[in-house]
Order: sequence, then structure tokens, then C-alpha cells
Amino acid sequence: MSPENWQRAGFGVYVHWPYCQAKCPYCDFNSHVSSNVDQSAWVRAYISELDRLAALTPDRVVSSIFFGGGTPSLMLPETVNAIIEQIRKNWRSANDVEITLEANPTSVEASRFEGFKQAGVNRISMGIQALNDTDLKQLGRLHSVSEAENAFGTARSIFERVSFDLIYARQDQTASQWEAELTRALSMAADHLSLYQLTIEDGTAFGDRFARGGLKGLPSEDLSADLYEMTQDITEAHGFSAYEVSNHAKVGQESRHNLIYWRGGDYVGVGPGAHGRFESNAQRIATETHLAPIDWLSAVDQHASGESLASSLSLKEQALEYLLMSLRLTEGCDLDRLHELDGSLISLLKVNELADSGHLKVEGSRMYVPTKERILLNSILGQLVS
Repeated sequence: MSPENWQRAGFGVYVHWPYCQAKCPYCDFNSHVSSNVDQSAWVRAYISELDRLAALTPDRVVSSIFFGGGTPSLMLPETVNAIIEQIRKNWRSANDVEITLEANPTSVEASRFEGFKQAGVNRISMGIQALNDTDLKQLGRLHSVSEAENAFGTARSIFERVSFDLIYARQDQTASQWEAELTRALSMAADHLSLYQLTIEDGTAFGDRFARGGLKGLPSEDLSADLYEMTQDITEAHGFSAYEVSNHAKVGQESRHNLIYWRGGDYVGVGPGAHGRFESNAQRIATETHLAPIDWLSAVDQHASGESLASSLSLKEQALEYLLMSLRLTEGCDLDRLHELDGSLISLLKVNELADSGHLKVEGSRMYVPTKERILLNSILGQLVS
């Protein structure tokens, strides 16, 4: 993307569905388990929120819609259709609007894929997570490898664009096992892969187990680094460029919605725990919503807003967010844009030091972290903004 276009990264709508069939032990997302969900009540709340946010962001063109969660493939196709229709009523849509829905690869959810397509979904992101039945059980997943492959095949036959997630650096996983698994994943003809190292988060079942000394077989730092480097080499060799730290795609198949986040674009968020960043009345607004599903529904019903927080970001805050997000990308950061927001955020001396050590590259107004150095991204960012 040329520097003059980076300042207009698109406008997206994020819709959070908070429910799952079961809570995975590694997951720290805002997801909940419930056996009884009144989807008609959720449709009414989503529509109310979309109407409210549209009034704050008039005359925008939606380039991306993303149904995340939770497990959005547990939504009825009629629910998804109603939400997409309301988005189209409230904003104009780009001719090539990307509409992504996250899905779990069980047969029940795969049976809804055709309905999702009829509703307007044109991209599926599937949470496969492992291609090993033992590890799937260890990760708390409810599907088998066979079910995952069947669901992926179904999705591939219905949707032009299909992505899936895998978690690596799992317990007792060797480099040769990950190499075989990743090579198998790349042979499945997806156009996009999200590949995440297993992280142990506080407040999760894995976090609690780890704190008690019960989570054995996690890789050493050296093995984790080796697995990361192997991942970059293998995906690149198969034509899947690492356009972001954990995301790999064939040319032109990058997630447009996530690029809005990483490029500092505008997006509104609806649903429990959803965040937003958008220009309104000459200010950049940051929004958060109530986390608990029942609290969010109640707030929308009683106060006509599910927001728990809305604040105006200062130029320094905007610059910091843009720097932290954009350096996750291969294309990196537009220094001209960064300096327009806040020219004092980073020092030229520190940029030159990091460039001399090979941790940063600067080409014209573009600053980026070389692929091999991105494993050190947090450290590099810490030095840049210290």
C-alpha cells in the first residue's frame, strides 16, 4: 500500500457473538457458554447499536464486516442475514466488501455454511487449531481432525475465501511434528493461515494450571524461537507471505478487516466486549462495550447504548496506537503519518540505533521490522517508545 493511501485504511464493522459450546482452556477472549440463547433478542440489540453508531459515522463506505467471538457459526443464518441487511441500510458498502465469519469445524456448524453464504458472508475463518486428535483434546476442542478436514472441504466448496487458525508451540510438540503438521495444513488449499504460538494467559484454565505447576511440556524459549523461524521459512516457501506477525496469506488474500486495525483505520464494534476506533465530529473516538452478555443486552435495552466507555484520543495516543499496530505488518509504519500525529513520540537517534543493529529498516518514509526480527517485536517497540 503506497504511503499516500495508508492514511485511509478503510472502514469496518465488527460484530461480537459471545457464545461458545465450551470454553477452551487457553482462551482469554470474551466468550461464554449458555444452553439457551434468544437470538431474536440479540438481533434487536445489534440493530439498535448499528443504528446508533451509523448516526455517529455518516457517509462512510463499509469495506469489511467481521463476525467474531465466541463462536459466530453458532448464530442462525437468519441472525447473520438481519445484521448484514441493517449494515447495508445504514452505510454504503464497497463493491468488493469482505464479510468474514469465524467458525468452528463441527458438522453442526458446517451445515449452516450455505445459509451464511446466502446471507452475504463471503469469507470463513475456521478455528481448527491442531491437526492432531490428542492435542485437540488437550486444547479443549470439540472436533476431531477428520471433522475439521470435512468442514474445511465443505467451506472450500461454498466460499471463495477460507482461512484457518493453528496453534503451535504446544505441550510436548517437537520441531519435526510441527513441520509435518504445518506442511499438511498448507496442502489443504486455504488462501490464508493464522499461526499463533500457544500463550498462557492469566484467568484461563491453562493459566490456573500453569500457576499450580501442572502444565508440563511447554517449549523452551530456544525451541519456541526455532518453531517461529521454521514457520516463517515453510510458509514463505509455499507462497504464504507473513504479511503480519502471525498471519500468512497468498498475494491478495490478506484479511482486509484486520488490515484496518493494523493500518490505523476506522471501525465500529457492536456486541459484548467489542471495541471501536473511528472519526466523529473531528475527533478520534475510542469505544468499549460491557463484557457480560446480559449486561450488554440490558444496557442496549434500557439506555439505547451498549457502551461502557467512549473517549476522545489525543494525538499522542493516536500516534502510539498507530506505531504499535503498524509495526506488526511487513509493510510497517508510515513515518510521515506518525510525525503528523506526534513528531516527538520516537527519537531519530533510537531509530538509527535499531536500524544499525538490523532490528529496523527505514526506506524513505517507511519504517518496518524485518521478518526475521519480528520475534523480538515487543522488545523493539519498548526501545522505540521508551
